Amino acid sequence: MTTPATRSGTGQPAELFFEDLVPGLTVDLGVVTVDGDEMVAFARRFDPQWYHVDTDLAGESRHGGLIASGFYTVSLFMRAYVDHLLSRAAADASPGLEELRWLAPVRAGDRLAVRVDVMGARPSTARPGLGTVSLTGTMLRLGPDDRPEQEVLRTRFRGWFAARPTEAEPAGPAEPAGPAEPAGPAEPAEPAGPADPPEADLSEADLSEADRPDHGPTGADQPASDPAESDPAESDPAESDPAETRPAETSPDRPEQPEGGPAKAEPHD
Repeated sequence: MTTPATRSGTGQPAELFFEDLVPGLTVDLGVVTVDGDEMVAFARRFDPQWYHVDTDLAGESRHGGLIASGFYTVSLFMRAYVDHLLSRAAADASPGLEELRWLAPVRAGDRLAVRVDVMGARPSTARPGLGTVSLTGTMLRLGPDDRPEQEVLRTRFRGWFAARPTEAEPAGPAEPAGPAEPAGPAEPAEPAGPADPPEADLSEADLSEADRPDHGPTGADQPASDPAESDPAESDPAESDPAETRPAETSPDRPEQPEGGPAKAEPHD
């Protein structure tokens, strides 16, 4: 199937590509004969100035008769450009023109030789895969002997053309796989060393308990006053820091209570 990159300007398979449009190349676009009725109809539709449409006024003027609209003349150039070049070339759009000059009047019945010259070519920086070609188009009036008499139109413009597609090389046949090498004897596995003890997964609550000496209250639970300056009788041993408080004096009639557990009531006689 023909892809858009390989179509010509008229949609047919392209035979000319960017690489073919080299500077110095001249392309003959044929000879155009100006049709008087078409010339006036174009002017009436698009450029109805009196020297294009009014036969009497134009005949009495310095023009000596009707002359073609310049835009009609450049339209004739464009049609010749499409018929003889863009219909064969992988043409894309055009970024514009730099010059358009009407150098002499064009009249009904004139025979105009049309050509285009390639002035420059470079890969496009705006459109990957395309090349920008700089062209000059000219139209020359021919005399009765088909020799050029006068240049009537000149234009300089640019066109985008697709680069010639590169065909991928066909893949060669796959090489047959060689015989598989026999597997050698398996090396004895090294004895596993003693397993490291698993790391303890301590929650925040566990860490706070583990950081407490003798699982007592933390420093944040210490009373505001210094236990050393407070009255031992008024100090609560359960709320003080065991590292900084002195052991409470035991009562002569009560044995000392073991640390970390509640006191048991002694039976009375």
